[in-house]
Amino acid sequence: MKYTTYFHSAVAMVIFAGLSGNAISAQGEWLQPKQLIVDNSLPQAKLKTNEAVAREYASFWNTGNETLARNALAAGFIDKTPPEGRKQGPEGAILASRAFRAAVPDLRCDVEQMIISGDRVVSHLHFHGTFTGTFGKLKGKGQKIDFIATDIYEIGDGKIVANWHIEDNLTLMKQLGAL
Repeated sequence: MKYTTYFHSAVAMVIFAGLSGNAISAQGEWLQPKQLIVDNSLPQAKLKTNEAVAREYASFWNTGNETLARNALAAGFIDKTPPEGRKQGPEGAILASRAFRAAVPDLRCDVEQMIISGDRVVSHLHFHGTFTGTFGKLKGKGQKIDFIATDIYEIGDGKIVANWHIEDNLTLMKQLGAL
């Protein structure tokens, strides 16, 4: 009986370790901010949770991996500053990423800085790539894309529940050849 209990406990620990290792491995592959500024009065658990969910969402923009967005965004996620016609919820962000990746297939995103305070995370993002696809009526001719964006995330229960964002659309539109 003791052997069976020990065996089941050992198997459970191996499975848990494997699952935890996958989570740690995945976080190790998420984007790291070049500069991280934190409110040190926050409990460490909240600080780590807020940082992790923001890094996971930034990694979605870097890779286009929709699972990252679905994991980072709450089911009732609200885009507080959506462009005209953007669907609300996680699907809105996912569809926006798909559309932009069709225009800039090699799109990359860097987190220049991340500021964590209370239930908010501010991410200063830097996007770059090559416009070789189509964006609306525009057809890429291999021009370089390089612009910034700033996102403010509200975090609740370990997920992004709301996002206010602004992109340097003037620079982007000039690079796309729209202006």
